[in-house]
Amino acid sequence: MTGAQPDVSVIIGAYEAMPYLVECLASVEAQTIDRGRIEVIAVDDGSTDGTGEYLEDFAARAAMPVTVIRQDNSGGPSGPRNVGLGKAAGRYVFFLDADDRLGPEALERMVAMADRNGTDVVLGRVEGINRKPPQSMWGKTLDRTDVFSSNIKFTLSAQKLFRRELLEQHGMRFDESLWTGEDALFTMEAYLRAKGVSVIADHTCYYLVGRDDGKHVTKSGGYSLRFDSARALMNLIAEHVPAGERRDALLVRPFLVTLLPQFGPKYLKDSEQVRQHKFQLAKPLMQEFWSEGVARRLKVEERLRLHLVAEEKPELLKEVVEFVKAKKQAPALLERRGRHVYLVYPHFRKAAAAVPDTIYLAAPREARAFPGYREHSAGGTLLRRAARRARRVLKSRDAAARTRPPGGTAAAA
Repeated sequence: MTGAQPDVSVIIGAYEAMPYLVECLASVEAQTIDRGRIEVIAVDDGSTDGTGEYLEDFAARAAMPVTVIRQDNSGGPSGPRNVGLGKAAGRYVFFLDADDRLGPEALERMVAMADRNGTDVVLGRVEGINRKPPQSMWGKTLDRTDVFSSNIKFTLSAQKLFRRELLEQHGMRFDESLWTGEDALFTMEAYLRAKGVSVIADHTCYYLVGRDDGKHVTKSGGYSLRFDSARALMNLIAEHVPAGERRDALLVRPFLVTLLPQFGPKYLKDSEQVRQHKFQLAKPLMQEFWSEGVARRLKVEERLRLHLVAEEKPELLKEVVEFVKAKKQAPALLERRGRHVYLVYPHFRKAAAAVPDTIYLAAPREARAFPGYREHSAGGTLLRRAARRARRVLKSRDAAARTRPPGGTAAAA
């Protein structure tokens, strides 16, 4: 490629992507960013449905520079993305899946956001078509944030704008040894290394498409691969973030999104052998990374399930999972004048189960849903303590004054 450096390299990994690839590439052509500011690097990962031929036809007619690489099937998205990243020349890279599509003006807006704020990663609002995308991070457009100050840890897919200098500086590539969760590892590392992250919440930049045939570029595999993914992400977080509140806040993500579903409704359908194996796989993760700081950030039923996993009590877990699957509302027990709300899930205050009350204690965000709850205020508590101290001082002074003779000192004992 000759001429000025492009602003953004769009990297498309494609495998058996027809006919979805047609709309994907049309969304690239429809971008408003100047054609001289963009390049496309498409990697056909051993397709047999005409994907590679369509990419070559697109390259021949497109108004922007397009590089097509055809290779034997690698088994998943990491290989093609790494190949594309190795060829990229843009200041930024954007990973576009061949069955998804870009929103109008997406690249122009994301590049402008990064340039304006000097941020290394830009998240553009995602909407789903026959798929449900993450939602919690799109409440507000943020010029500059980080992984500790927002909900971006709950969107770790690769479909984001990354400053290529950041990736090259740290030698960042997708882990091809992972069969699932490789994008989570890559994106979390980018968040942790980034000088800043931007969020575009008021404009749809990406459409996540659910294929009718159920096929996606993501590798498939058994449940044990989820534990591999969880461990990789937990290790990464522990490597980059010292033990404490900030690490606990990030560890919520692999516990909640990757590990907990293995002990959800599907657990009831597992054979006894699979259930035992899941507990064996979870044991080292729970021993190393599960903590009170992580636990208190979860809802009661989530915390209870993971507590029973940590305590290796499969016989108690089954009843809890059945309760959760039935979508029952656990009764609320209010104590300490409404300041404590306990949700009465199975085994609550059963001596044989020996589950601590604190596991059932709802955090404020969950407790607020129940009438009669009185939120504990740290500031209010400090003021009340100060007032009590002031009253004690005044009483002490009054008592001293009553024992002091007129015109003299306090009477001797």
